[in-house]
Amino acid sequence: MITRHEAYDLSRRNTFGMKVSCRLYVEVTEPEDLLTLDFDALPQPLFVMGGGSNLLFTRDFPGTVLHMGNRFLHPSGVRDDRESGVRNDKEYGGRNDGAFVIPSEAKESLVRIPAGIVFDDFCAWAAQEGLWGPENLSLIPGEVGASAVQNIGAYGVEAKDIIETVHAFDLRERRFVDIPAADCGYGYRTSNFKTVWKGRYIIMAVTFRLSLAPTPVLDYGGVRKALENRGVILEGEGMGPETYATLGILEGGAQPQVGRDGGAQLRRVSGPIPSSLTPQIIRETIIAIREKKLPDPAKVGSAGSFFCNPVISREHFERIVATAREENGPDCEVPHYEVGDRVKVPAAWMIDQCGFKGMRLGGAQVYPNQPLVIVNATGDATPQEIIALEQRVIDTIRKKYGIELHPEVEHVGAQLADNQRIK
Repeated sequence: MITRHEAYDLSRRNTFGMKVSCRLYVEVTEPEDLLTLDFDALPQPLFVMGGGSNLLFTRDFPGTVLHMGNRFLHPSGVRDDRESGVRNDKEYGGRNDGAFVIPSEAKESLVRIPAGIVFDDFCAWAAQEGLWGPENLSLIPGEVGASAVQNIGAYGVEAKDIIETVHAFDLRERRFVDIPAADCGYGYRTSNFKTVWKGRYIIMAVTFRLSLAPTPVLDYGGVRKALENRGVILEGEGMGPETYATLGILEGGAQPQVGRDGGAQLRRVSGPIPSSLTPQIIRETIIAIREKKLPDPAKVGSAGSFFCNPVISREHFERIVATAREENGPDCEVPHYEVGDRVKVPAAWMIDQCGFKGMRLGGAQVYPNQPLVIVNATGDATPQEIIALEQRVIDTIRKKYGIELHPEVEHVGAQLADNQRIK
């Protein structure tokens, strides 16, 4: 079914709570409807939106906002599908819809999830089913389709680590296509869908490769310590993947693997896994960490992490260390992560060091509990106030550390480039 709304208020469709509208809002609930939709007749430009959780509308959108509302998720019977090896398909236009498990290797399952499913609902379902992979990504706002565009990530895991195939509609050729993850150009918070393919594809569904065997990632962002505080006994204290990566070695003396984007790939924990450690336990722990640090978009408008963490040369990092120790004393340690022969420095640490935590500009504020987040503190912040605070942070970090911060949040409407139009 296709529904249309002219002069549509987008205030409740973006988690930042920007009071903006679009000329036409179109929601499609059945993928085959895309074959009959007259895209050429739609007001241009066309913008395909997920849950509206990682974007900032900078003004009223003059064209069409399209949303895939295919939210059909039926977890009942999935366990039987996996164990019996029977596929439970719902055909559409030569593709498959609905959430189901495709039998795979003995220790893995391929799970197809529609684009319109809330990503955290998928995480909750997987944890309940005892499937490993997305638990560290719990509570990230947004929908499944957007996760494949943004390559969302948290606590040592990125969407690309579990994506097998992206199922999409090609606006240029007007046909459904299946795109292997290896062809999607995944990198740190980016993909071909955000760059060279921008505006070409509408994502229908994503197939994730999940594990039946335990594959926890614990050594990032205090996850291990938080688990221990909950009474979960873990082996190999302090010697998880992050530690090995910092030392320049991995288990067995192997060198850190470097991904296609140049990033070090953190190895998952090996060896005996405590029987008390389950995807559900990790999910609950991640949720507790996030709720303590990050605002609830339902209560305080935000788009989550606003800036990407910069990856710099080791020489540049040493200059930052020197600056930090000059200001804070010789024992000051700058948090960082090894990424091949380069270093990732948390943007939140630099923003905090520059005194921005809690700073307000009109209705916009750097969130007091996590300076990587900019919030709509009053509920009435304007796009201009958000952008002004963003620019002040960028300018200050550049002046102090010689680093150009880049927003992770997509700005919609600032520049209506050609690649936002149908080609």
